[in-house]
Order: sequence, then C-alpha cells, then structure tokens
Amino acid sequence: MILVTGGAGFIGSNLHAALARRGLETVVVDRLRGQGKWRNLMSHPPARIVAPEALEDFLATHPPLEMVFHLGAISATTATDGDLVWGVNVELPLMLWRWCASRGVRMVYASSAATYGDGSQGFEDGLEGLDRLRPLNLYGWSKHAFDLAVARGVAGGAARPPQWAGLKFFNVYGPNEAHKGAMISVVKVKLDEVRAGRAPRLFRSDRPDVADGEQRRDFIWVGDTVDVMLWLMDHPGVSGLFNLGTGQARTYRAVADAVCRETGIQPRVEFIDMPDALRGIYQSFTEAPIARLRAAGFGGQFTALEEGVARYAALLGADPDGHA
Repeated sequence: MILVTGGAGFIGSNLHAALARRGLETVVVDRLRGQGKWRNLMSHPPARIVAPEALEDFLATHPPLEMVFHLGAISATTATDGDLVWGVNVELPLMLWRWCASRGVRMVYASSAATYGDGSQGFEDGLEGLDRLRPLNLYGWSKHAFDLAVARGVAGGAARPPQWAGLKFFNVYGPNEAHKGAMISVVKVKLDEVRAGRAPRLFRSDRPDVADGEQRRDFIWVGDTVDVMLWLMDHPGVSGLFNLGTGQARTYRAVADAVCRETGIQPRVEFIDMPDALRGIYQSFTEAPIARLRAAGFGGQFTALEEGVARYAALLGADPDGHA
C-alpha cells in the first residue's frame, strides 16, 4: 500500500494514476471540497481518502505501508498566513518523516525551486550549502525550512527513513491542475487565453536587466515528474535532495509562441504590468541543474516544451479543464 498526501491535487493525482496503472493500492490524503478535485481521481478512485487532520490516527492503525509520497502542501506563492503555512508545510512533513523513520517506511517528499529565491546563489541541489539560500516568499521559505531540518537530521545521524528523497520541483505543467485557480501553470493560462480568442498576455519585467517576455523558467511536463518518482520507488538505494526540472530554462515568450503555433495562430503577445503583490518576489530565472539526479542513475528523457504544449493542447481539446 502506498500513501500519497496531496493525492487529489495536481502532481499527486498524476502519481496516483500511475501507481493505479501498476496495480498498486493507494491511500490518498487530501480534501476534495468543492473545487472539482474529485475529477482528478475520476478514472482511478483510490482505496481510501483520508482527511489531513485524520492522518495521525490513520497512521496509528494503518495496514503496512510500503512508501509515503508527501506531496501535500499550501503551495500558493502568495500565501500570507505564516502559522498555517508552517503547520502544513513544516510540522506535518516532520511528523511524517519521524513516523517513516520509526517504522522503516520509505519517503519521497516535495520541496520546491522556490527555495532558491532570486537565483543569485545558484540552483545547485543537495544538502550542502542550504544555509545560503534566501527564498522570496513564505511558501518557498517553508519548503526551505523543512529541507534544512532534513539536512540537520542527516548530518547529526538522527533516525531517518530507509530511503528518503526530496524533490525540488521547478515549473510543472500538465493535466489535473484546473482546481489551482491563480496558481495554474503559465502554460495552461496561455492555452486558455488563446482558446478564448485573446492574445497570450505576459507580465512586463520588474527587473531592468531582463527584457519583457524574456523571464525564463524551467518548465517540466507533469508526466516527467511522475517518471522520476516511480524511478525512485524502483531504486530504494537512492536517497538525497534533487532538482526536478528539465535542465533547460525557456522564456515566457517561447511559451506564448509555442501556444500560438499549436493553436494555429500567428505568434503574438500582449504585455501587462506585473501586479504589485508580485514585484520583488517574482522569480525571473530558474533552471535546474540535474547532474546529481543523473549521477544517481536516472536516465529518462524530459519532454521538450513544444511537445508538452502540443500534448496539453490536444488534451484540452477533449476536456477544457484538462483532466487526464
């Protein structure tokens, strides 16, 4: 039995579907509420859905677990409730970490590229050098705080799960993200704009050294992130903190152009001012060095942006909300 926290969410539901296709029994920890998240599980209902507040009671009486994938979090980069974010993004994974360590259960957890802040300290993964990173928002800071807790425990010889891996997800896009509202990937936002007959809109840069539309991010197809997580499950000897991106940053203008080409219109964009709430905390560049993941043995190939956009556009043509 596999436990997937955040299993009705974006990345978690794609992982859950892949586990179901392998014939594995999955327990999802999540809240469905009224956001349509149940549709993410429509094709593969889990064995059980556990509310996050009931997780500790479930773990106290659980059938044996093979592995925990901890993907649940408050992931909005605009979150402001520090107490709530700390409880969900730090205290909860610490509880899971200790539980997995004491029961001998393997654990993979979601970190984030938001931990790198403005990128001035680089994007090198691993536990070394974490102290120099300065995240730009509460979400990134909370993910960084948990990475630091893991690093301190590992360095101090504290009990740990028999296999553990933290994944610093970069800009993930693909099916099952419609419920995320303002946090939907820029790829889906641009596809939706063009499908509605509008020009794709891009933020003007808030940095004098970055031209409008030249902000660059490492965009990764959600299926590729699932492939890495399944590879980790199949390789229990691999542990560590790894970047999870393609290793190649692409401009926002490239995203807009790919969306236009895929939907059959001439490439064009409309620039709009960046909201005040994002100024100064907006990452204008992210790129994932993936040498550590490659050195660990992962040899899979990552989906090119243009191929991912084409795949996503076809999916949205069949289901405007993009459910896989």
